[in-house]
Amino acid sequence: MDWKPYDPTWLAHLARTSCPQEPWLAEALMTCTRAAEESRAYLRFVDAGEPNQPGSEWQFERSIVLRHPREGDLVLDVLQGGRVGGVEFLSRL
Repeated sequence: MDWKPYDPTWLAHLARTSCPQEPWLAEALMTCTRAAEESRAYLRFVDAGEPNQPGSEWQFERSIVLRHPREGDLVLDVLQGGRVGGVEFLSRL
């Protein structure tokens, strides 16, 4: 994957304002400082090699949907341990 520096500030702000019941989420998003563009609609923050297999970084737990005023619905893939694995921009599908 082609990892590039990423500024997650806008996502963390969105999480704080639209998902206040999950205060850990903004903090988790602020650790997402590198990203790989998997497609036009998906940014990956964690390597998904061998997902959900023992030893893989990618251990999916759940999804959280946030609504952005311009981007529309965003789906965050939350991994075990409270890491954010990636974000999908549904309006770009």
